[in-house]
Formats: sequence, structure tokens, C-alpha cells
Amino acid sequence: MSAPDNAAAIAAAVAAGRLTATAAVEAALARIAALDPGVNAFTDVTAERARARAAALDAHITAGKAPGPLAGVPFAVKNLFDVEGLATRAGSKINRERAPAARDGALVRRLEAAGAVLVGALNMGEYAYDFTGENAHDGPSRNPHDRERMSGGSSGGSGAAVAAGLVPLALGSDTNGSIRVPSAFCGTFGLKPTFGRLSRAGSFPFVASFDHLGALARSVADLALAYDAMQGADPDDPWQTPRPVEPVSEALAQGTTGLRIAVAGGYFARGGEQDCFAAVARAAEAVGATSGVEIPEAARARAAAFVITASEAAGLHLDRLRECPGDYDPAVRDRLIAGTTIPAAWVHRAQRFRSWYRARVLALFDEVDVILAPCTPCRALRLGQTTMELDGVTVPARPNIGVFTQPISFIGLPVVAVPVRVGGGLPLAVQVIAAPWREDLALRVAGAIEAAGVGAAPVAG
Repeated sequence: MSAPDNAAAIAAAVAAGRLTATAAVEAALARIAALDPGVNAFTDVTAERARARAAALDAHITAGKAPGPLAGVPFAVKNLFDVEGLATRAGSKINRERAPAARDGALVRRLEAAGAVLVGALNMGEYAYDFTGENAHDGPSRNPHDRERMSGGSSGGSGAAVAAGLVPLALGSDTNGSIRVPSAFCGTFGLKPTFGRLSRAGSFPFVASFDHLGALARSVADLALAYDAMQGADPDDPWQTPRPVEPVSEALAQGTTGLRIAVAGGYFARGGEQDCFAAVARAAEAVGATSGVEIPEAARARAAAFVITASEAAGLHLDRLRECPGDYDPAVRDRLIAGTTIPAAWVHRAQRFRSWYRARVLALFDEVDVILAPCTPCRALRLGQTTMELDGVTVPARPNIGVFTQPISFIGLPVVAVPVRVGGGLPLAVQVIAAPWREDLALRVAGAIEAAGVGAAPVAG
């Protein structure tokens, strides 16, 4: 049989003996070879490793051993994840001179322990400081629905690879929106878990107090399978919050029963193209959401997120900025240099505000379980586009793509990005936001939107 295009179906077929892991991996490698030259999602294809891993998995199954919940599923990771034998480039020129990673990052190991097969590393914005998916060193990852459009960033290769059907599952990172923006632009599902939920060991940092790792896929069930496989305490990550493994896959069948779902108003109901708000209305109708909430001071939260992001990122890069400033993408370098000039008092005020804002937003979840909001203020922009129009005002494109995602990751809430069809043209997405540690609720609502036929992630290319 030919390999299915989603992770759950591949794993079921491999476990049942209808498909070998080798056949699933060869199908992915063939599609990468045929389509990736036009999409530019991959920076490294680990074909030899993947074939060896698939053969070992097939032998394991032939011996009568359980193959794992992701048996034979090809996946790829943003190139800020450590992959044994590869330099962890994090989208940069500078990091290519680093020694190859001695072992895989924690989440790569966990997915392979569940039976998945790594097939390569993916393009990304330099050092994850990006919303567009345009890389100055490796070229832009292109939107499979229109190759003259952005894939979104900074996990642009992850979004493009899943949307193009090169892999059914990819890992990315999200600091201010870097999983959700590519999900919206490319039309995939994406999960940004609660801050501290999944191990970040074996990944290159951007902003330590904001960074999240998560998955992109073509279905909610696939996101849930990957999330379940990646959970668990890791002593190698001091930022991780100790919590028991809390599987979510079985909870999807509950749908929205008993859930209080609201639509974000105020800040989240203006400052974008009308189709973005129409997508939220369509998703709300699909799950019976009739109430609204206003997230307080979201604009200030976004401003504070900018301050902390710039300051922390600059601190991480000080030595490299002194030693080899010419090796940076100039746009990234200039933002990092600007971050070095931010007064400490500003950062202190931003952090104090962050505590206040978190408490106010968490109080909303006393009244509701899940909040719906737009994901991006627009559909995918053209490659090279530097400005866009919002509410009749021309604004810089790059920072404003994340206008709706930054106030949410600022306080580490779990979010599922759900593609929603509105009219024709390029994809749009809705954020499904829950209280900390309630990924199960966000995924249940996302699954209900998908089941209603409103949200779908068609394979492009």
C-alpha cells in the first residue's frame, strides 16, 4: 500500500503489518527529493540514518515486539534541535562552525523512542528572531500554497514541510509565535504547549524565559500523539516544570462537552484583515461559542514582550556580536544590537507588568475554559514584503505579523493553531487558548473545529 499522509494512519498501518516503516520512510524521502527544491524546507536530509532506523524498526516488529504509537512515522525538526552528527545551526552562518551534536535533543529522542523516524533538519529564521521564514543564508522556505509567499517564521521550514506533505509531523519552537505563524500561513495544525511542559534540552535558545518547543501536523490527532510521546520530566532541562505525564489523545473523543468557550474581543477583534476575524467567527459557530472575553492590556503585553525578547536575546549573543558581526543577517544583527541598549529599568518594569498581566489573564479562566482568537492579522505575505496595511495604516510587516500571538506566549499559555477556511485563497488560522497545563482542553476544542469541517490542513504542492 502507499503511505498515508498523516501520522496516525501511518503508525496504525505499520503496527498492523499493512505497511513497513521502510516503505513509509522511502515515500517521504522520495517526496522530499521531488518537491523540496521548490519549497526549500530542508537544510539537511538524514537519509542514511532514516533508512537504518526504519530497517531496525521493521526487524523489531517482525520479532513480535510492540513498535510504539508513532511506528514508522517520518518526522523532521527545525535546525535548532540537536541532531547527532550535525552542527546545530539555528538558521545561522556562525553556528555551522560548531562541532556536530554528540547526541539528539531530548524531544528527538522521545519521538524516536515512540517509533518515529527522523528524516532531516529544517530551515528557519536566523536564531529564531523572525516571523517571515526568510533566511539570509539558506534562502527562504516557501509557502507550498504559493511559492512566492512567506511560510511564516521562525519555524518556516517546519510549516512548509508539513503543508507540502514532505513529512506528516515536524517539530518547531515558539517564542513569540514561531509555531503558530507558520501554521497559519501554511495551513497546518500547531501546538505550543504550556511554558515548561516539554523539555528544551538539546535545542539552541533564543529567549530563555519565553521559548517553547512543540509540533506541527496535518491533524489534531497527530498533534496529540506527538505531544503524548514528548512528555515527561527531564533533569537536563532546568526550566522544565516537574509534572506527571498527562496523555491527551483519548480525551479528544470528548469534544466540547461541558466546556465554556469564549471569543476574545477588544485588542483581538481589531488591527487585522476582516477575513482573520471571520475565521474566528466561523470556528466559534462550529463549537457553539457565544460569549466573549476581553484580555486586559494585551497591547502593553506585546510591548513588554518586545522589551524582554530584545534584551534577553542580545545578552545571549553579545560575544558573537563582538567577534563576527558581519556573519549575521543584518536585520537580525541590528535588532540584537538594539537590544543591548535597553535600560535595565525597562526590563524590570516589563517583568513586573508580566506578573500583573499573567494574574489578570489567569483570572479569566475562572469563567471560561478556552478562548478563541485570530492567529495572524493577515494571510501569508509576499516574499520580500517589508510593509503591510492594518486598519488603514502602513506598518512594518515583520514585527506586526505576531500582533496576536505575542500577548499569549508572553505568559506561556498553551495554544493550538487551527487552520480555518474562509473564502478562497491562502490559509488562515485561529488560536485555541487554554489555561496552563490544559493542553487537553485546547486540543479537544481544536479537534471539534476540525471535525466540523471548518478546519482542515490540505496537502499542497
